[in-house]
Amino acid sequence: MQPKAKFRKDYRQPDFTITDIYLDFQLDPEETLVTSRLSVQRKNPEATSLRLDGHSFELVSVKLNGETFSNYQQDNESLTLALENFPSDQFELEIKTLLQPSKNTSLQGLYQSGDGICTQCEAEGFRQITYMLDRPDVLAKYRTKLTACKSKYPYLLSNGNRIAQGDLDDGRHWVEWEDPFLKPSYLFAVVAGDFDLLQDKFTTMSGREVDLEIYVDRGNLDRASWAMASLKRSMKWDEERFGLEYDLDIYMIVAVDFFNMGAMENKGLNIFNSKFVLANPQTATDEDYMNVESVIAHEYFHNWTGNRITCRDWFQLSLKEGLTVFRDQEFTSDLWSRSAKRIEDVRFLRAFQFAEDASPMAHPIRPEKVIEMNNFYTVTVYEKGAEVIRMIHTLLGEEKFQKGMKLYVAENDGKAATCEDFVSAMERASGIDLQQFRRWYSQSGTPELTVADEYDEKRQTYRLHVAQMTPATADQVEKVNLHIPLKIALYGQNGEKLKLQHELLTVSDVLDVIHDNQTFEFHNVPQRPVPALLCDFSAPVRIDYNYTTEQLNTLLKYAENDFVRWDAAQTLFINELKANLTRHQQGETMTFSPELLDGLTLVLENANQDPELAALTLTLPKETEFAESFKVIDPAGIAVVRDFMQHQIAEALKDRFLVTYNQNKLTGYRVEAEDMAKRALRNVCLSYLAFTDVGNTLVHKHYHQADNMTDTLAALSAATKAQLPCRDQLLTDFEEKWHHDGLVMDKWFALQATRPDDNVLELVQGLLSHRSFNLKNPNRLRALIGSFASQNSRAFHAIDGSGYRFLVDMLIKLNETNPQVAARLIEPLIKLSRYDAQRQTLMRRGLERLKGLDNLARDLFEKIEKALQ
Repeated sequence: MQPKAKFRKDYRQPDFTITDIYLDFQLDPEETLVTSRLSVQRKNPEATSLRLDGHSFELVSVKLNGETFSNYQQDNESLTLALENFPSDQFELEIKTLLQPSKNTSLQGLYQSGDGICTQCEAEGFRQITYMLDRPDVLAKYRTKLTACKSKYPYLLSNGNRIAQGDLDDGRHWVEWEDPFLKPSYLFAVVAGDFDLLQDKFTTMSGREVDLEIYVDRGNLDRASWAMASLKRSMKWDEERFGLEYDLDIYMIVAVDFFNMGAMENKGLNIFNSKFVLANPQTATDEDYMNVESVIAHEYFHNWTGNRITCRDWFQLSLKEGLTVFRDQEFTSDLWSRSAKRIEDVRFLRAFQFAEDASPMAHPIRPEKVIEMNNFYTVTVYEKGAEVIRMIHTLLGEEKFQKGMKLYVAENDGKAATCEDFVSAMERASGIDLQQFRRWYSQSGTPELTVADEYDEKRQTYRLHVAQMTPATADQVEKVNLHIPLKIALYGQNGEKLKLQHELLTVSDVLDVIHDNQTFEFHNVPQRPVPALLCDFSAPVRIDYNYTTEQLNTLLKYAENDFVRWDAAQTLFINELKANLTRHQQGETMTFSPELLDGLTLVLENANQDPELAALTLTLPKETEFAESFKVIDPAGIAVVRDFMQHQIAEALKDRFLVTYNQNKLTGYRVEAEDMAKRALRNVCLSYLAFTDVGNTLVHKHYHQADNMTDTLAALSAATKAQLPCRDQLLTDFEEKWHHDGLVMDKWFALQATRPDDNVLELVQGLLSHRSFNLKNPNRLRALIGSFASQNSRAFHAIDGSGYRFLVDMLIKLNETNPQVAARLIEPLIKLSRYDAQRQTLMRRGLERLKGLDNLARDLFEKIEKALQ
């Protein structure tokens, strides 16, 4: 039977709710007995049956008000109790279930991770533990008792505050936890294990002392201090910027190795993928450090935007995720570099979210229908959701936005809210009409702004003509006009910034684009200006304006806005690639623009003024980033042209790269903005120099002199991408040193999977039996198989279809063990419409092979079905 879709329009309040839940876990990896006692309340007096969600366990018994109850029906997904002869509107239900954590490879519900036991309940994992009204609008108070072998599981953790504990005569012990705050079942958590523990304290703005605890696998304590410092910075920032204070006596983080997601914000007990907790200079790169801090902050910020205020139904997921991503982006921007953070976020959005908009899985940030909820933990819901919040912030300004936040929190604390509740609070607090803006929540796709301009020299008048349209997407053909905030600046030919005036009044630099076609007129403009469009990426749109190379170089040289300068370089790179791809496809000789080299030379000459911006500007877009500029992608052609560009830039600017490389040498490793910027610039220079005659010697020396993982990995990456003679020796040396450490080896697996070698697929297949690889570990899967499929376009899209067949083989295995990860890895295969007819045929063949599986998981079914339509 085919899985059925659920629709947002069909939302109904539950007939029953659960006010209190007591859970007793007799924990054991082979057999765990769970007793749940639910205090149930009938909300709809007409309701005569109670349907509870649940699957993947054995039902032991059911009691109603202490009496054995058998008037129920069971199927694969639920338990329905017949209550027509039971008049009471309040009753207690006791349900006993038997679980097998060691056999639960889905990593949802209660499962074994390494030697420990933990849970993952978002979105619908709680129903794999016991029968429950497993929906986000059923909020209850939880009390949890955990019992387990003390020597094997000395730490027993759950939500809230620890209220009692004791030892038993048989070598087991127990701990009881109570969470005083209402929460939905998806925020429930349990962890049992033997860990190293890092402890600290934080004093809140009202003077309360909170215990902070981070649990890591034995031997990893020296890699937890950065996470603790990040947590304390997050707590302080949320008080200072948003006025939000932590509410429990204790805040715990547990790092586990087997985890499908990045982390989970369970109330007071955050369970993390160890990738986003563990960091020291020998094992983590600068990027890893920033990611740890960002994810720690994200999960902590959920305490208010997600936990205290949760979402009414899963269609409202962006209410908590989009808002919390915006908050963690602002946190990083306030503490580090605002412009660098913005550039990195936009790179990610353009490469992945724009691609999702153009795929069969296109959906608005608030979807209208869903088959498998796990499939909507997407870059659209998260990252585009954050851009929608950012646009509200742009339209309102910080002061009115914070007024809106305070109203939203005051009205919805302790409730399950909707996206409309948030926008309404913003509107009422600011007095700004957001009626048209609301369409961002329900319309999918990437809007396109076509901009033309004209200059009247006699009247010193400049006009910008802006047209908006959103192309049809897989889920929506008809589109409507959106409210798009378009931030601009005007520059003179010599780089001076011009005032924006209409008549004699200074006007806002944010233009409200609300119609099909609009003209914005500016007066007292002394010369034809160069427009900087979409400053700070003020809206998640594509801009079509016919820039000349001269105009782009003017912006690259003079623009005040760092994002605009970086974006001008991106446009120059894309224009260069497009021109050469046409030549390559027509069998002509490729050439390289001297104007682009002049622009890059200027960046290098001034690099030490802002090393971080220089590093970002000089970085050549990845093949996947270039691909988003084309309706039909030529993966082999893009790879050839990008290689040509890399060689041309390297050779032409070799001497300048060498000077900059040597100027930015550091002694010692510090996680500080200035040092990280210099390391980034030096390693970008190294990545180009690897393609010159000094490459092999320089890279070999860089690797052996490195005193931190950032520099070590930069050398390995340069050697791999440039296919240097020293490459295999360095890769072997790294593997021998780190084969025992899965997280570090993930970097090695990813490098192997993205090698430009002709036989890379053969190498990847061989690595499936490597001593450090584990098919059950999502991090290993993403590092090797995910990197090959999503980051090695030339090999994955090989014209013989071998890359597709390999991925399908892997997905067939994962369909049985971990369909959630399988549904993430399938993404490159479902974007078949972006490729030529021959590749489309081969990709379709692979998808049809998957569709023919007898037991195809819902996670995969939904994506395959949409792709084949």
